[in-house]
Amino acid sequence: MPVPQLALSPLGLADLGLADLGVAGWLLLILAGVLIGFSKTAIAGVGSIAVALTALALPARESTGAVLPMLIAGDLMAIALYRRHADWAVIWRLLPGLLPGLALGWFFMRWADDQAMRMTIGLILLLMVALQLWQRRRPPGDDADPAARTSAAARHLATVVVGAAAGFTTMTANSSGPVITIYLILAGLAMLRMLGTMAWFFFLVNLAKVPFSVQLGLITPASLLLNLWLLPAIAAGGWLGAVLIKRMDQRQFELAALALGAVAAALLLL
Repeated sequence: MPVPQLALSPLGLADLGLADLGVAGWLLLILAGVLIGFSKTAIAGVGSIAVALTALALPARESTGAVLPMLIAGDLMAIALYRRHADWAVIWRLLPGLLPGLALGWFFMRWADDQAMRMTIGLILLLMVALQLWQRRRPPGDDADPAARTSAAARHLATVVVGAAAGFTTMTANSSGPVITIYLILAGLAMLRMLGTMAWFFFLVNLAKVPFSVQLGLITPASLLLNLWLLPAIAAGGWLGAVLIKRMDQRQFELAALALGAVAAALLLL
């Protein structure tokens, strides 16, 4: 099926319905920019709300292309702050499963219409919240040393599956943060190590997504202009996140990510 290309409007913007947004629509996009910056320097789950808000302001399909350059801008801010805390051993273990997941997401997006994309984004977020709740209801200490109870082959397979799931969810919904957060929590990473690891991992992931999104017609010069206008909002959110994270402990960090992921799923499914 041919992929529709986005036409340029006289204002130099992609035909994303921006002319009909009004004040409320623009406020949604500005808030999404703030939340994307905040998610990259503080709580990853906030990014899921930003994805949901963008999908409410724009057609869900086109919103994925509008969000991607914003995420990359946020990744660069996070790298500047947390680059020394990254656990590269974890990153290299996740990468092999990433490309198959991206490819699967790309094939899905070739036929998915706006309604299917909106429902997919919401269901993915809801599933990730459910996984986090399942992990938290296990008895204390039950997952204290998962490596001791599983074989090397099983651990490798689980890591590849997590990488593939991250690739699919980030390609279709820009919402793989909860997947990686669960994995890093189970791996026992402290808050700053999680932030540093996610900063580099998602920067690599989002760069890998750019050719797919361009081929699908989701990223155009006009949509990049919209991203440029939203850069101040992303920078403001990144600054707020960097300030807040210094006042949070590990438990608060994890609970906030869980709650915000649930809010994002509700925004799209309801």
